[in-house]
Amino acid sequence: MNIIRYSIERPIAVISAVLMALLFGYLALTTIPIQLTPDVRKPVITVTTDWPGSAPIEVEREIVNKQEDELKGLEGLDSMTSASRTDQAEITLEFKVGTNMDRALLLVSNRLDRVSGYPAEADEPILATSGSEDNPIAWFIMKRAEGNTTPIHHYGDFAEDIIREAFERVEGISGTNVFGGSERELQIVVSPERLARYGLTIPQIVSRLQAENVSVSAGHVEEGKRRYVVRAQGQLNNIEDLNAVVIRSAAEGETAGTGRVLLRDIATVGFGFKEPQTRIRHRGDPAIAINLVRETGANVIETMEGVRIARDDLIAGPITANGLTFEQVYDETLYINGAIDLVIQNIWVGGLLAAAVLMLFLRSPQATLIVSIAIPISVVASFVAMSAMGRTLNVISLAGIAFAVGMVVDAAIVVLENIYRLRQKGLSAVEAAYQGARQVWGAILVSALTTVMVFIPILTMELEAGQLFRDIAVAISVSVVLSLVVAITVIPALSAKLLRKGVREKPIFVPVVDHFA
Repeated sequence: MNIIRYSIERPIAVISAVLMALLFGYLALTTIPIQLTPDVRKPVITVTTDWPGSAPIEVEREIVNKQEDELKGLEGLDSMTSASRTDQAEITLEFKVGTNMDRALLLVSNRLDRVSGYPAEADEPILATSGSEDNPIAWFIMKRAEGNTTPIHHYGDFAEDIIREAFERVEGISGTNVFGGSERELQIVVSPERLARYGLTIPQIVSRLQAENVSVSAGHVEEGKRRYVVRAQGQLNNIEDLNAVVIRSAAEGETAGTGRVLLRDIATVGFGFKEPQTRIRHRGDPAIAINLVRETGANVIETMEGVRIARDDLIAGPITANGLTFEQVYDETLYINGAIDLVIQNIWVGGLLAAAVLMLFLRSPQATLIVSIAIPISVVASFVAMSAMGRTLNVISLAGIAFAVGMVVDAAIVVLENIYRLRQKGLSAVEAAYQGARQVWGAILVSALTTVMVFIPILTMELEAGQLFRDIAVAISVSVVLSLVVAITVIPALSAKLLRKGVREKPIFVPVVDHFA
């Protein structure tokens, strides 16, 4: 089938196809996720192990060195770095580009299971993958309202249980981090004088508490046809149980007069708060900071709308009731909307300038209109391909569309200029449209393919640079290919209709411009 001839003979079908392309392009535009920058996925796994009360040298000796010995032979591992801090060990594993991260996580977990001899107080290692999409999209500051004298770090549990839970229910939010708070805990404050009086030590007290705080199976009792399973419940669940723990019985007394020693005899048991690991001040006042991390591929604009609703509900409810204030200090949508508006403005200005240049050199309103139509068709229809390929709308992809505004008219200008030339020679509008497009379609095909070929290395590159600039490559390549289709279908069809009245044999003389011709 001769597509050029078919387009000229079936202009209604061409118009219908154009309207469908614009419609689907608009629908795709409303569903494409909007964010500031493209997602850049790094093949990185972080292993974090907490050990409360430890020094960095102990963390390195007891945890980091043992984990590194097991992890250094991992398949696909490119580099491994570690950091030993107070109370925490962190190992960062960077894998080769293209590594299957699900399999890598499984391998790392299996290797960590081989590590033995962790300190008794150390927690289990925590695995996490990292990437640029982990950057927070919003920050909030919570402070005490006027008249509230409770230390702000005492609201750490409130932030974890109420605020964090409310925000993580918002669609598109993958996680919430709280900084500046402290957890409520049961504290045992030992008196050194009483320890010395009874001849006890801290390790003895810890050992006794660990021995008493157990729940073990005690076998079973058979009674006739029935069999009862027995358990010895020894867990310490309240202050009274702890105060009643026997640290040393009378038979164990080493000196006369010491006798039976309970925990309440040497320590004070009560609820308190941990010492905060971080202290945050906002405009001179102590505060708790909370950030929100979006899910990969989530629409930041829609997600932030849900966040604002949750924020307003919190302020109207538990936050005000507890004598607190809540303020949003960072909103990524402000930068996204500003950047997108700026790029859209540049697209409009660029399109109008392109039309002005076309009018200056073609000197025909009909010809300028025909070529200018190629811009919105190619640009809007490109959103369909971007949505199908899983791309997002961000400053990089919009920049590619802005570049494409000037490139999509190239093929249309070549076709229209040849049609215009044949029309000046006396060919009918229909024949000039057909011959003009047929004679140059090979040249514009090669021109479009060379542009697309330039971006193929970026489309296939898996490095961070390739992932970052893939959107711009997709936007330009798709727009240029669509401009080729428009040039050999829409342009001939419109030319056959709009150039029926004939054209000037000699164009209007324009000073300065024609002096260089």
